[in-house]
Amino acid sequence: MFGIALLLFGVPWWTLFASGAAWPAPVFVIGTVVFVALFAVLPLLMMAGHGARHRDRAALAGDALLGAGWVLFVWSVFGQVLLFLLFVAGIENPHRGRVVAGAVVVSVAVLLAWGYAEAMRVPRVRRLDVVIDPLGAALDGLRVAVITDTHFGPINRVRWSADVVARVNELDADIVCHVGDIADGTVEVRREQSDPLASVQASSARVYVTGNHEYFSEAQGWLDYMEGIGWTALHNRHVVVQRGDDRLVVAGVDDATAEASGLRGHGANLEAALAGAESTLPILLLAHQPKQVIHAVRAGVDLQISGHTHGGQIWPFHALVRLEQPVVSGLSRHGERTALYTSRGTGFWGPPFRVFAPSEITLLTLRCP
Repeated sequence: MFGIALLLFGVPWWTLFASGAAWPAPVFVIGTVVFVALFAVLPLLMMAGHGARHRDRAALAGDALLGAGWVLFVWSVFGQVLLFLLFVAGIENPHRGRVVAGAVVVSVAVLLAWGYAEAMRVPRVRRLDVVIDPLGAALDGLRVAVITDTHFGPINRVRWSADVVARVNELDADIVCHVGDIADGTVEVRREQSDPLASVQASSARVYVTGNHEYFSEAQGWLDYMEGIGWTALHNRHVVVQRGDDRLVVAGVDDATAEASGLRGHGANLEAALAGAESTLPILLLAHQPKQVIHAVRAGVDLQISGHTHGGQIWPFHALVRLEQPVVSGLSRHGERTALYTSRGTGFWGPPFRVFAPSEITLLTLRCP
C-alpha cells in the first residue's frame, strides 16, 4: 500500500507542482501538503474500510480516493510526455509546466465526472449470438441473460438494483445467470440492495455461482440466500434445461479462490458439477473467472460465461488484468470446442468510476450451427 500510494500521488505532485510550473510559494506549499495528506490517508482509509471492521464510510472515501488517484496518476504520466513534446517545440517554462498542469487537471476532472456517471447508470444491454455445435434445433434461439459483479457495497444502490432487474425482465430470457460477486459484505448487511433479485423472471432457470468476493464475506450465506429467493445455486452442480426433445446442461462451479478460502466443502470442482450429465448434451458453464476456462476446455464445455474482470473498469487497468486472465471482455474461442464469454460486469468494485470500460447486461442468444 505504501508503494502504491507513493506512485499514485508522487507522480501527479511532480507533474503539477515540481516540473517547471514555478507556482507562487503558497500554491506550491499548499499543493504539497494536500498530496502528502492524501498519501498518508489512503492506506488508513483502505484498511479501515476493507479490513476486519468493514466501515462503509471509510471504504467509500478510500475507494473514491483510490480511483481518483489512479486516473490522476495515469494522466500525469501522459502529462510528462506532453512536457517533452512542448520542450521539443521550444516552449519555455513556466508556461510549459503550467499548460501541462492545466491540461492534466481538466482531463482528470472530466474523466472522473464521466466515469462516475457511467458507473452509477443502469447498464446498457449487450446482445450477441453464440453458435454451439451440438445444440438441438428446439433450443435454437434460447435466450440467456447475464448479470455479474453487482458488488452491492457502501453506496446504497437499492433503486439501481431494482432498475437492473426491470431491464433484465424486459429481455424475456429463458435463463438468467448471476455469475458471482453479488456484494461486498454479508447477506445481513447487503440484503436491502440484493432483495430486488428475487423479482428476476426467467422461463426456464435462474442460476447463480459464487465469485471471489463472496469468499470475503460468508459465501455459504450468499448461496443459501439465493436459494431462499428462488434462484438455483450451482455449487459445483448442474441442472438440465429442456425444450421439446432437446436438452442443455447448465453447470456451475465455485470461484477459483474458493478452496484457498478454507471454507469447508468449497472449491471449484467441474467433475462434480458435471457428474451424471449425459456426455452427448451441450454444456453451458458458469465460472466467475475467465481463467477457469482451462478446465472447461478439458471437460468439453461448449460455452463458459464469466465476469470478474470488469473490463478493466478504469482504463488502462485492463492491461494489468490481462496479466492474470486470458481475456478481459467479449467472446473468445479456446481449444477446438469451447467458447468463452467474459462480461465487463453489471456494477463496479471499489472506486465508483468506469472509464472506457462500460458496464453491461448481456443477452446471449444460443444458435445451432
